[in-house]
Amino acid sequence: MRTLLLQIVTGCLYLSSVLNTHAADVFPEDIFVTLKDSGEIAQYGGPSVWKGDPVMLYNAITPDGQRLVVSSPKTSSIYVFDTRTHKRLAQIRVGKAAKGLKVSPDGKEAYVANEAEATVSVVDLLNYKTVATIKVDKTPHNIRFSNDGKWAYVTLQGGAGLGVINTQTRKYVKVIPTPGIPNPHNLDLSEDGKTVYIRDLGNTVGVLDLISEKMKKVITVGQGHAGIDIAPKGQYIFTGAIADDVVTVIDAQSLNVIKKIKVGFGPHGVRSSKNGRWLYVAITAEDKFVVIDTQTFDIVQTHSIPSFPFWIAVNGNP
Repeated sequence: MRTLLLQIVTGCLYLSSVLNTHAADVFPEDIFVTLKDSGEIAQYGGPSVWKGDPVMLYNAITPDGQRLVVSSPKTSSIYVFDTRTHKRLAQIRVGKAAKGLKVSPDGKEAYVANEAEATVSVVDLLNYKTVATIKVDKTPHNIRFSNDGKWAYVTLQGGAGLGVINTQTRKYVKVIPTPGIPNPHNLDLSEDGKTVYIRDLGNTVGVLDLISEKMKKVITVGQGHAGIDIAPKGQYIFTGAIADDVVTVIDAQSLNVIKKIKVGFGPHGVRSSKNGRWLYVAITAEDKFVVIDTQTFDIVQTHSIPSFPFWIAVNGNP
């Protein structure tokens, strides 16, 4: 009996040690969570919350980690904040219903999808002004740059497919069809730049080969739209499901679903740490976000966070 008790105590101490290690390591770089309903931004490690402006939605970090760029469809603007002082550096008018945005790999520009007017705004992040407006097909929703910054890929939620912009000429050059993905919503890009992973508005992920421009596979995931992220190490693809309670894990080699992680209802924003070890998930309907260990797929931390946590930005994982 004494031996059994000793084993139990030892096991508990070991588990406590593991969890404490997780607690210390889960934020190797700061992450930023938009709080849609309160118009605030939450920052973790060293947790803090600061006021943004009405309806803080999508966000992205400049490559140097010094500025956070956030869209607000309510004001048809983007906002730029200093990530250290939280000071608002600029408000820049873009198009109607500004949604997804990305900062270019060189940090000089932001591209913003204006959902209500079928345009993409190009914003100069040095002078804080819109320098171009590119007409695209209807309902552009989010954007991802190629790794060299020469191309911007735009999800066209209105059904056209995946739009392609030449960033050097600022010309909308083509649309790649996305059969099986009728309403492209969010997207991410493989490390080699040859594959786009597209999260549909419904319950599917499309794997699109950019070389052949063919859809390699359509994968069933959780219900409703969400973010999508291929971890920087390239092993797994993660996506949420705003009308469900799971994060789906897809093996990037086999393209098979290998795990569905119960996280709470309404997971939307998903982003992994720069080293790929931790996955951060914003749970919209339960006002929290969770941290998942990508080696075990266990939830290791849960943080209460009010007012509809929506999107997550992580420095080093565009």
